Amino acid sequence: MAEKSVNVESRTSSQDKRWTIMAALLGTNTAVMLFQGIQQEANPQFIREIALAIIAASLPFQGIYFLIYTFLLEHNGKLSKDRMDRLHLASAVCQIIAYGSLVGVGLMWYSQSTYVGAAFVISTIFAVILIRSVMNPVSSDELE
Repeated sequence: MAEKSVNVESRTSSQDKRWTIMAALLGTNTAVMLFQGIQQEANPQFIREIALAIIAASLPFQGIYFLIYTFLLEHNGKLSKDRMDRLHLASAVCQIIAYGSLVGVGLMWYSQSTYVGAAFVISTIFAVILIRSVMNPVSSDELE
């Protein structure tokens, strides 16, 4: 590797990675809403209706996440610490609610197969807990 080459991984901030995850989640949820909504009209099921409601409730928070992210980029270094803290908290809440949409996707699987749906919901819960616990901001003590 040339001395002047830059590792893409090192250039990508954790916030950019979260943005990518949220964009993928928004795209997935939008597709699920479209296709499963059509299926719901043709063959209504109560559990699918609940799943679609959960996913629909998460969509505005996914959009708000992108607004907060853009606002932070536009005002980088210009905001007070208190305002930055509030925006980061709002961003974290939006992410958690967006991750909650995976429960709706799991219910969608559950309506097709009890075992697959249960496995998806349980693994999703553990995965979200894992990722939220290890992706906390790094403190200065950990950098040494």
